Amino acid sequence: MDKNTAEKLYEAFYMKVFSYVMTLTSDREDAKEITQETFFRAISTEHSFRGESDSYTWLCAIAKNLFIDEKRRHSRFEQVELEEQQDTGKSFEKSLMDSDTSIRVHRVLHEMEEPYKEVFQLRIFGELSFKEIGSIFGKTETWARVTYHRARIMIKERMEKS
Repeated sequence: MDKNTAEKLYEAFYMKVFSYVMTLTSDREDAKEITQETFFRAISTEHSFRGESDSYTWLCAIAKNLFIDEKRRHSRFEQVELEEQQDTGKSFEKSLMDSDTSIRVHRVLHEMEEPYKEVFQLRIFGELSFKEIGSIFGKTETWARVTYHRARIMIKERMEKS
């Protein structure tokens, strides 16, 4: 990919890809890193783009794969951190009590099945349109709307039960 094409791709899609990654990571610094790596991979491995989807969808697929890879790398360390937190006893319990409501909401989201979880996060946190969400999944705008509304119903029901 020539420099001019790469710059145009970056300028056209950086904020959209960054917003998408933010919905996945919920962490600004991680989102920046994954977004940068996404564009690096896209620019350096142009031959893998088959043209079967638009550039935005292709970039989001790269970003999602990078996020999954990063999550796998960090999962090894999460178990160690959890054990360390449990050792602190009361201070750990107190921190949970202070953010009980927030945790309940995130717990419900965490336990949701895919694609409901991701569609809901893309719509609420990523502020993407239903058309964009459908495009990311290779589905229609209607599919994205229905999936989002089903996710809302699931969240509401699970929050009422807990």
